[in-house]
Amino acid sequence: MLLLADLLQGQDQITWSEHIGCLIYSHCTPCHNDNGIAPFTLQSYDDAYRFRYGMEPVISSRQMPPWPPAADYGDLAHERLLTEEEIALFKRWVEEGAKEGDPALAPTPPIISETREITDPDLSIKLPDFEIPDLRELDLYRCFVIPTDEPEDRFITGIEIIPGNRGVVHHVILFQDTTGIPLQLDEEDPDLGYTCFGGVGSDVAAMVSGWVPGSSAFFTPEGMGIYLPKGATLIAQIHYPEGSAGQVDSTRINIKFSEGDDLRRIENLPALNHFFGIDRPLFIPANTRQTFHETFFPVPFKVIVTGIAPHAHLICESMKAFATTPAGDTIPLIDIPHWDFEWQGFYQFKKPVVLPAFSTLHGVATYNNTSSNHHLPNDVPVDVSVGEATTDEMMIFFFSFAVYQEGDEEMIIDNRSHLPHYNDCSIGDLTLSVSDREDDNQFVIWPNPASDQLHIDLSTPTGSPYLFEIRDLRGSLVAQKIIKVTNASLSLPPGMPGGIYFCRTVNARGIGSTWKKLVVTP
Repeated sequence: MLLLADLLQGQDQITWSEHIGCLIYSHCTPCHNDNGIAPFTLQSYDDAYRFRYGMEPVISSRQMPPWPPAADYGDLAHERLLTEEEIALFKRWVEEGAKEGDPALAPTPPIISETREITDPDLSIKLPDFEIPDLRELDLYRCFVIPTDEPEDRFITGIEIIPGNRGVVHHVILFQDTTGIPLQLDEEDPDLGYTCFGGVGSDVAAMVSGWVPGSSAFFTPEGMGIYLPKGATLIAQIHYPEGSAGQVDSTRINIKFSEGDDLRRIENLPALNHFFGIDRPLFIPANTRQTFHETFFPVPFKVIVTGIAPHAHLICESMKAFATTPAGDTIPLIDIPHWDFEWQGFYQFKKPVVLPAFSTLHGVATYNNTSSNHHLPNDVPVDVSVGEATTDEMMIFFFSFAVYQEGDEEMIIDNRSHLPHYNDCSIGDLTLSVSDREDDNQFVIWPNPASDQLHIDLSTPTGSPYLFEIRDLRGSLVAQKIIKVTNASLSLPPGMPGGIYFCRTVNARGIGSTWKKLVVTP
């Protein structure tokens, strides 16, 4: 964004103490600490100076902090994104010699002794140490049964799953069941837990939550909860991939319950999956690149979606989900243009996505089974089909659903345009203030539909320039314009195809407004 780069030209020297320390402590240190999952620490100026040349390209390319979803498709909560301004600041800091500045002006380094997100769980279960047996190159799905002994129905509002050995845990899926079948299967197996390749053995077991690489704790929206019947049994299905023999794991599960019993039920369901609704069997021959489509027709009444979790394995290249309404509108949900098996997650929306009755869910995924895919599980491409092993493939989109209630459109899950900084520290004089909220960066476009000319009216005075951009449904940039007046116009590109597009404004601090739909007629 040239606009932001231009605005940075007139600043004084960038230093660790006044600018970069706050940025690193806020966005990097939560993982890069003595107890974190990252391979090195970023807890001091010396740490950042040592790794500055390695950090700059991955920050500039947005590989770090890790946030796989495209920022301009869907409206996801808790985005771990740096602003364009923050990226430009770090780049200039490195280019200018990575000066420390006055140490007295630097923020106090954070001390991170606790990596758990739920520090006061109502229920905390640590599974016994489990040594993974030698299965002769076969993946192991092992189920561990956890009686809850809850005397009353409960609602779960927070779940954190912490693998004891991240190097060998592929995924964890937590189920609840009231049939007693998992308990019986556990008793019949002389070893700890029981093998459960595929499901957990009970047809009525319901998914509660899960963990995959990159996941964090899951919290339900306010007033909602995951139903746990009294006396229910929890079952943790843990996938240990081949090559894990002899390793020991002891996964922990932390749970928060609601204090009341009048919460709305929220269900986590694999509505889009490779068993039903896929356009053809999930099979990717060696040396091919294949794209698959999934569809799902929800129940014929209005629902809301509060979260989504795409899941695939190693040769997946990209995943996208959206919904279409009976009126023909497209609702973008999530787009992961560069799939990374190591960074998955259950993403929530900033506000619930309302799906009218008879809306259709769509999933699109591309798989690259050629030598150009550096995540290829084998030395050379081999045929890959659907399956449970890491070297097989999957195409699943989990959704958090709830039945629509009047006023759900106004529910807020996350209204922040940027993650809060550590101890509210500031980046020099560039502190994100209340005036930087996306609510203060709104605009009106007309006419809509448009054919050749579009007018943009800003709702706030332009004390500094704004960037206006239009993107298509794939997130590709179609047109942009720097706006320096309250009212501006933009000529649409010649030959711009008719259809649905999305547009927004971005202010001088890199804060984008809410996306607005634009209909273009030929």
